This record gives sequence, structure tokens and C-alpha cells, in this order.
Amino acid sequence: MDTPERDATRPSEQEAHRLDQADPGHRHLFHVPPADGGRYPQAAYLAGNSLGLQPRATRDELLADLDAWGRLGVEGHLEADRPWLPYHELLTGPVARLVGARPAEAVVMNSLTVNLHLLMVGFYRPAGRRTRIVIEDSAFPSDSYAVRSQARLHGLDPDATVVRLRPRDGEDTLRTADVLDFLAAEGDSVALVLLGGVNYLTGELMDIPAITAAGRAAGAVVGWDLAHAAGNVPLALHDWDVDFAAWCSYKYLNSGPGALAGVFVHERHLGRADLIRFEGWWSTEAATRFEMTPVSRPPATAEAWQVSNPPIFAMGPVRTSLELFDSVGMPALRERSVRLTGYLERLLDEVTAGRPLRVVTPREPERRGCQLSVRIGGGSAGELTKRLRHEHGVIADAREPDVVRFAPVPLYSTYHDCWRVADALAATVEMHS
Repeated sequence: MDTPERDATRPSEQEAHRLDQADPGHRHLFHVPPADGGRYPQAAYLAGNSLGLQPRATRDELLADLDAWGRLGVEGHLEADRPWLPYHELLTGPVARLVGARPAEAVVMNSLTVNLHLLMVGFYRPAGRRTRIVIEDSAFPSDSYAVRSQARLHGLDPDATVVRLRPRDGEDTLRTADVLDFLAAEGDSVALVLLGGVNYLTGELMDIPAITAAGRAAGAVVGWDLAHAAGNVPLALHDWDVDFAAWCSYKYLNSGPGALAGVFVHERHLGRADLIRFEGWWSTEAATRFEMTPVSRPPATAEAWQVSNPPIFAMGPVRTSLELFDSVGMPALRERSVRLTGYLERLLDEVTAGRPLRVVTPREPERRGCQLSVRIGGGSAGELTKRLRHEHGVIADAREPDVVRFAPVPLYSTYHDCWRVADALAATVEMHS
């Protein structure tokens, strides 16, 4: 039974329900896990920044592709309802629109870190003084591993080559001004800038166009890891003059665990004979692929970065999800994201006051996506998320030692989910003594 103290401090549950009626989102299009605790049948799922929920359409669409294999065998390459030979082209238009690219600039292939390596083969070419790679200090570990290994590939010391930009003392997020100042002062030593578009830990949305312009003005190549940005915030990669980008599709793009990733290469780099790429069966022109010649003839598109033929059953869920984004549209999703995340922020402001909790995500809507990261004072982030799940049915994401990430995803999260987060935190984390 609720205690009087919790009743007195709890925001209005009825208000959350009223907001959901007025601003319902698209929860009905997704499978929502059952709650593993608490008094509600469904989980309040705030972990879409780690793994998105399954669209209801995915199962039937995937089974249809499997049925084509059963009916047609090898002839499915040309005779399936969605023929396998050009299957990846079904994803090109939607993914290009999602990230603000021209169709020739985008392709879905491989996984995120594999794609970053394939891109850096050509785009990280250290020479003379210009050898350094700039990342953020709180980059996702996989990015750190990738750039360090690229430095070693070129015979360089990764400790001296990789520059990790840190927030100012006492601050949680990296200021754009500090990135620009570094590039202005040290840019002639930088070969590659590779930052996260939205920081995985803090949820900070970087100023992609400003940093891209500064990096390119300094003579560096500028690439972006958009794992937490694609499907979360509007992107205009072509217009922002980004050199290259890569992103996964299992977070906000809801394509399933380990789903295929995406790549962007600006059109000024397409068809360049001097740009080194690893090549394979699918990186040659489709029209001449079956001539079986020993020398590749890559197309002047991002498909030139493909190596192997696409895995159809892995592409199916990505296609299904991208069609959903195409239908709803990023502008509408972004508007709801700002409303929903702002609502959660207001609730957290009430809960964190007087408790050892602090939101470290920027407060300005233009500087964040749909994630609020909370730093806890004392205890373990993992232990807190376990209690939230098993005692209250709230699923969030822990980043040890002390950050819990809440992502109110505009496609399927509700205002009531946000209310449940605040209510659960209030019940779980004691006030300062």
C-alpha cells in the first residue's frame, strides 16, 4: 500500500493518462514486454536506447521472406515477391531519407564497428604531421577500440595518436565550443574527427554541422558514429557536408538484436579512384556482377563499400522498421520526443530534489535526443535498475558505476511510462538524511 509520504510527493498519474489520450504515439504497433514486478501488466520500457522493441509487423514480414526460400530455393533471388538479388535496394530510399542523405550516399550492410573499420580504411590516411584521431573521452568503448587499432595498423602509437576530448572540470558534457577551439588550435595535426552524434552515456546531442564545418576547415576528415542519433533526432548528413557516418539499427530503429547497420558516404567521395576500399562480391556494379571478371568495377555509390551479398533474413526487420519511420516521419517523432522527454525531465526534477540523484543530460531540448541520464550518488547503477524492474516493472539501462539511462522513445513510450519511472525512483531511492 502507498505511504502518505509517497502520495504527497507523487506527480499526478491522472495527468499522465490525460496526456497519453491527447498525444498517443504509436505504441499499438509494437510488442511491449510484460512487467516483471509492480502493479501494471506491461513494463514501462525506457531502454530503447539499448535495444528497441519489436514492431508487430516484423514477424509476418520475416516469415514471408522465409516462405519464399521454402517455395523457390535459389530461384528466390529473382522470383520472390521481394527478390533477394536487389533486396538491399528496398532499404536505400527509406534509410537515406532517415539520415538526410541522397540515395546514392547510403547503404545498409554489416554491423556498426565493422562499417567504421571499412570506412576508416579509406578515410583515415595519416601522413606527416597530420596523424591524430579525435574522439570524445566518453566514446562508446567499441569506438575507442576501433580507432586505437586503426592507429596501430598504420604503425602509430595509439596513446599518442588518439585525442580524447573531455568535458571541463566539474561538468558532465563536452561543450561544442571546446571542440571548435581544439580544432582551430590543433587542427593541422588531425587526420580524422570521429565523434558520437548523440553521446551514449550522457545523451548529449553534439552540434554536428558546426563541428563538421570546423573539422573540414582544419583539413581533417569528419565522420560520425550515429548509433544513438539515427531514428532519434533529425539528421541532414548531405547538407551538413559530413564526410562519412555509420550507425546501428537495433536501438531506436527497432530492427532486432545485432541488426544490420547503415553507412553514409558523401557524394563528393563517390566514384573516387584514389580512395582505398576493401572490395568483394557486392562492391562491383550489379549490371556486370555475373560476368565473373577478376577485377571489380565499383559503382559511384555507397554500395561500393559493400563487400558481401546481403543477408536477406537480417535485412527484413530493418526494412520493416524503416518503412515505419517513413510512414510516421522524423519531424513528427522529434516533436513528440521533445514533449515526452520534457515531461520526464519535469518529473525527475521533483524526484531528484532531496535525493542522491542528478540528471546529467543537457536541459536544452536542442542539445539532446530522447534520453535522460541520471547519475546516482552511492550504490550501483546495476542494482538500482534491477530494483526498478523487479519491484516496479520499469526497464531502464545501467552504465556502471553510477549512471542510469532512461529513454522515452516517441514511437512507443507513453507519458504514463514516464510517470512510472518517477514514481519508482521516488519509492526506491531514499531522501538525503
